[in-house]
Amino acid sequence: MAHRAQGDPQRGRRRCSGRRRGRLRRDRGDRHPRDFAAEGFEPLDHIEIGKRLGAIDLERGAKVSGSRFYFLTGVGAELEFALINLATEQARSAGFTQVIAPSLVRGEAMEGTGYLDQGGGEDIYRIEGEDLYLVGTSEVPMAAYHSKEILDAETLPRRYAAFSPCYRKEAGSHGKDTKGIIRVHWFDKVEMFIYTTLEQAEEEHQRLLAWEKEFLDKLELAYRVVDIAGGDLGASAIRKFDCEAWIPTQGKYRELTSTSNCTDFQTRRLDTRGRFPGHDGGTTTGPVATLNGTLTAITRTIVALLETHQQADGSVRVPKALQPWLGGREFLTPVNS
Repeated sequence: MAHRAQGDPQRGRRRCSGRRRGRLRRDRGDRHPRDFAAEGFEPLDHIEIGKRLGAIDLERGAKVSGSRFYFLTGVGAELEFALINLATEQARSAGFTQVIAPSLVRGEAMEGTGYLDQGGGEDIYRIEGEDLYLVGTSEVPMAAYHSKEILDAETLPRRYAAFSPCYRKEAGSHGKDTKGIIRVHWFDKVEMFIYTTLEQAEEEHQRLLAWEKEFLDKLELAYRVVDIAGGDLGASAIRKFDCEAWIPTQGKYRELTSTSNCTDFQTRRLDTRGRFPGHDGGTTTGPVATLNGTLTAITRTIVALLETHQQADGSVRVPKALQPWLGGREFLTPVNS
């Protein structure tokens, strides 16, 4: 397998550093937003639907843990496990290794992934008196998974699908999405994470985006893809795509998944290298790339599902792909008026 050293790890950022606005790609999925007016009823928001289904308990979440917390109950809890099962099934079929990742990591993992570079880590929970942080994504433990290791070129790409709870302070979001479960302090997520060669990174990025779109198509959601502007990228990525689903009661698209190509930003900081064939018949070591992509972030996905598939009688239609994971049910029916 050929290897080319990357002399300038910042070269990709220069390509788009001046652009501040995201560029909408042409691909919007197979579905358009529903016209509820044409169907003759006003859509309810996910908060009201969640109450009627007995699926989301925000009042007790706030009572027990404070604002931006919740309980998923009954079919809400079932929906979470159904989404996780559907996501991990798709990942296994695509050759990913399943992982349950720790949600607490040492400072070197958080620093190595670049998250402490973003606003001084103000959105990150730290355990007082210890060198431990709660992760906002399993990208962090998975990027550190092979730290201080040399990976043989023939084992690349290495693809992992990691489940973990995620914790975020949501600093700077005061007054935004204060109701419901769109912006919360804790949610569960299945994250795809890939180690590959620098030469293969761009192709792997396109594959990650395709897997994300495949999952959203299975959920029968209307969505669009946004190519994020260079000026809006975080510290580690040279390119990022967001998949945004239509939220009917908000009348706009909201981010459900994202996928980033970090090239060798994280691996250089975390001392992960590859062993490649050398020119003299021997071997040499050099940088490798990491990429990440959300397969499903539970709370926002539940919001999109409930609002998109609600029916005039108060029930919620279950997408066909989810039905096997929900006991074959075609509809979720209200338990409260």
